[in-house]
Amino acid sequence: MSAWTRPTTADIGLRVFSPNLNQLFQETTTGMQNILLSDKSKSVINANLRHSSQWNVYVEKHIDRHYEMLLVKWLEEVLYRAEIFDEFLTEVQILLTEDNDYYYCNAQVDWINVSLIEREIEIKAVTTHELKVEEVENNIEIISMWEEVPNFIGPGWYCDIVFDI
Repeated sequence: MSAWTRPTTADIGLRVFSPNLNQLFQETTTGMQNILLSDKSKSVINANLRHSSQWNVYVEKHIDRHYEMLLVKWLEEVLYRAEIFDEFLTEVQILLTEDNDYYYCNAQVDWINVSLIEREIEIKAVTTHELKVEEVENNIEIISMWEEVPNFIGPGWYCDIVFDI
C-alpha cells in the first residue's frame, strides 16, 4: 500500500502516492479504511463473507479543483455506506471517467457487514483542509514534511487529505 498516516493538529491525515489517478483514489480509500479498523479486525477481515456492488459518485465539471472534490465526495460516500447501510468497504477497483458535464468515480467494491468489524476510531468527516490531489512529472521529487512519510519521485500522482476524528 502507498498510503501513510501523517500528523495533524487534532485530526488524522494521509499522504498517498500512486502511478495513476485511478489507483490514487483506490489507495486513498484503502488507507482511510485501514485507519478505521482495529488491529484485530485487520488480521481477520479477509475471513468474512464479502458482497459485491457498484458505487458511483460524480461532480459537475464547472467546479474548481474537480479531482479534489470528486475524491472528497467519494470518500464521504464510503463512510455514508458504512454508517447508513452497514456496508464496510474492503476492496475497490475505481475507474474515473468524464462526459461533457460531469466527472465520475465508478467503483466496483467488495464489502462486509459493519457488525463483523471492530473500529479503532471514527471518522466524522472528510475535510478539504490541506486537501491536495496533484500529478507529479517525471523525475520531480515531492519532499515529505513528516518523518513518517517518505519522499516521492514522479511520474505519478499524490494526495494529502485530512479526516476529522
